[in-house]
Amino acid sequence: MSIRLTPKSSRDEVTGIQAQGDGPRLAVRVRALANQGAANTALLVVLAKWLGLPRNRLELIAGGKSRAKQVAIAGDGAELERLLSDLLKPQ
Repeated sequence: MSIRLTPKSSRDEVTGIQAQGDGPRLAVRVRALANQGAANTALLVVLAKWLGLPRNRLELIAGGKSRAKQVAIAGDGAELERLLSDLLKPQ
């Protein structure tokens, strides 16, 4: 999953899909500072809560020192696709 992380935000939240030069990314904001991996850890916690999955099913696989991140989610691909589709439906 491609993510655009904004650390040092006023709250922890997933804000939706954001267009980027290299394609769409899920926009996530966290209160944690980008210091010693705190924002990366907060990202995984926020995503796990948003997805309703255990934290140990998510792993940061790229972008450790960048705002552009790649997160792997363990599980059935079709199930995860349905879950993301439901969560990202316009209200």
